[in-house]
Amino acid sequence: MASTSPAHADSATGDIAPHYKHPYHLVDPSPWPLIGAFSGGALVFGIVLWAHNNVHWMFGLGLMGVLATMFFWWRDVVKESRTPGLHSSIVQLGLRYGMTLFIASEVMFFVAFFWAYFHFALFPEHVSGAAAPPVWPPRGILTFDPWGLPFLNTMILLLSGCTVTWAHAAVLNNDRKTAVKALTITVLLGLSFTSLQAWEYSMSPFPFVDGGVYPSVFFLATGFHGFHVMVGTTFLLVCLIRAAKGHFTPERHFGFEAAAWYWHFVDVVWLFLFVCIYWLGAGEIAHH
Repeated sequence: MASTSPAHADSATGDIAPHYKHPYHLVDPSPWPLIGAFSGGALVFGIVLWAHNNVHWMFGLGLMGVLATMFFWWRDVVKESRTPGLHSSIVQLGLRYGMTLFIASEVMFFVAFFWAYFHFALFPEHVSGAAAPPVWPPRGILTFDPWGLPFLNTMILLLSGCTVTWAHAAVLNNDRKTAVKALTITVLLGLSFTSLQAWEYSMSPFPFVDGGVYPSVFFLATGFHGFHVMVGTTFLLVCLIRAAKGHFTPERHFGFEAAAWYWHFVDVVWLFLFVCIYWLGAGEIAHH
């Protein structure tokens, strides 16, 4: 509810806060949550239709809806973040809590994949149709050389973690030119990782479909991580565009900070994947 009291300056940022009786920000009515929900449902239903009936139109419709929702909702959030007084210090604290809880939920998402992998790795006798004595990886499965493309991708992600930290330091020092340069390198490294992972998948020594339990847990864990890399790269690309436009200041840059948190999370998950699945879980190496 609006107040008749005069506007006041936020103590942390100096912005002039609107005439509210509380320091919180109530978002304006938006159609994007509803549109996004229906578009996401159409996308999933479209995947089912494509897989079972070879019908593509529902998938395309859902994908366009999701992409449109992402673009316009992001546009509204960016506009909101640049409106003086809306993101007070207590609102920014709430945003940090929200991003922290989101990353925590993503951690549990990957815990499920690691749980499945280690269940069969530690108890290979639970694999259906396993030959005696049971081993992991199952007999007949050739694995990737961990010191080939997987190791190169590890170095790429570790380097990208350094460059995104470099960009954060530049933002804190109000050095827009350096921030843009560092973010550009980070985005290019993210695209390089995705390209190399696609190349790796094309040379997979085990099939993507009907290959048994090992390909299932491998492609689920590494594939969903690859999807997170693509999301994080898009996140950082948006931050790159915003940095080039001068949206970030040393006092106000949580949009970029959240992207950096997410990117570091993606880096850490890949380290676990590389060590546990590619390195320690390696069996007989396939030679390409």
